[in-house]
Parts: sequence; structure tokens; C-alpha cells
Amino acid sequence: MSGAEESTAARARPRRAPHPAGAPLSETRRRMETARLLSRARASRGEARRRYEDEVIALNMRVAHEVARRYHGRGIAGEDVDQVAMLGLVKAVRGFDPAQGEDFLSYAVPTVRGEIQRYFRDAGWAVRPPRSVQEVQSRITSAEAELYQRLGRAPQPAEIARYLEVAESLVRDAQSATGCFTPASLDAWQAEAAPEDAPANRLGGLDPAFATTEARLALRPLMQALPERDRRIIELRFFAGRTQAQIGDEVGVSQEQVSRLLTGILKRLRESLAA
Repeated sequence: MSGAEESTAARARPRRAPHPAGAPLSETRRRMETARLLSRARASRGEARRRYEDEVIALNMRVAHEVARRYHGRGIAGEDVDQVAMLGLVKAVRGFDPAQGEDFLSYAVPTVRGEIQRYFRDAGWAVRPPRSVQEVQSRITSAEAELYQRLGRAPQPAEIARYLEVAESLVRDAQSATGCFTPASLDAWQAEAAPEDAPANRLGGLDPAFATTEARLALRPLMQALPERDRRIIELRFFAGRTQAQIGDEVGVSQEQVSRLLTGILKRLRESLAA
């Protein structure tokens, strides 16, 4: 939001529509007064034009708040949504051309709604999914309501995809991304559960095998090149955790021989790895 737009929205907030106190304008009167003021603004310049535009904003604040109210309770503070709606109203007033002969609300309502949706898309995601997922997610909500009435049950992803004419995989991605907007805290716990049952306490720790992944990848072709008995000895010692005595019993040699064999095998692997 630019400084000029913030200033205009702030000036508009406390203003009153130009009508007698205690006598709210009817819908028809408000539309007529809006059209009159916009025509005067169009014919004016400078401070006079800004004054007429401010009066239009004050006159139509209720419309902006009605649009904003539909987006309350969706994870963003209502005050922020109201402010963005006012910015959309300011943009609508400045961008509307009365010469086109279109009713102002037909232009203003989509403008305000679009401003709010862009704000949700750009600032509302705690974990931001791809743009395609963000855009289709709001459409899915409307589609589900419509299909539920038609089918008498919750629609399947494939049915939603056909209704919206999008790929089923995109619908599934959007449905699984629901928690990206307001993800649950890892420290949250239910009132009836013990504190130690918080999600963070159920997460796994670091896998120690991650630290050896690079070494395993480098050693794999070298292991495959070893004679079968040598490879078996290495597997039993370092992958199965067998003792030298257990290895000796399995391959038919003494514990002392296993020790010497391990020393020789490891030496050859180091040399091959260095080479």
C-alpha cells in the first residue's frame, strides 16, 4: 500500500456520508449520490477531485466492509482484512470511469474482493504452496458446497476436478495444503491430553544413518567388487553388528583369522577409495 493510498483510506474512515444525521441513505439514493460525486470528481482536478473521491469512499465504506466480512475468520485478523478492503475501495474510486456508463458497485465490489484475495494469497500463507494450488483452493470451497447440494454427499476429488475443469492431482494437492494457511503449532496440545503428548514430542529424532549416506554411496561399487566371502564378513560386522567370534562361526574361520581378514579388507577399501 502506497503512502498516498494509506492517507486517503485513513481520511475516509471517520468521514460521514453527505446526508442528514440519523437518516441513512437508501440503496437507490446512495447509488445516485455516488454517481453524482464521481461525475464531479471526473470533471475536477487537484484538491477538489480528491475531496469528491473521499466523499465517494465515505459513502461506500459499508459496501467494502460487507465484502470484507465474508473473509473474516479465515486466519487473518479481521482488522487487517477491513483495511485491505478499504484500499480496494480507494483503488476502485480512483480507477472508475463514469463515462463508461457502468454502475459503480459493479466495478467496486470485484475490485475490493480481488484486493482481499491477493492479500490472502501473498501474505496469508504460513507455508506457501505453489500459486496454482493457492488459486484453485478458494474455488474448491465453492465447488464443494455446490456439489454437495447436487449429490447429497461430500464430492470426491475427481468430481470436483471435473466441475472446475482442472486436473484431479491439482485438486488433491490443494486439499492437502489446507494446513499451510494456518498450520497447527507443534507445541499445541489438547485440553484432555497430557502436556507430553504435544505434536513436537512425537516427532522423530535425527537418523544417524544420514551422516553415513555419502560414505555408503562411495563404498557401494567397492563392496560389489569384493570377493563374496570378504563382502559377507563386512556385511556381518558393520551392517548386522555381529562379533568376530560370531562371524568366524558363520564363515568357518577362527576369531583371529576374522580379525586379520577384516584388517586386510578395510585396508584395500581405503586404498580403493583414495584412488
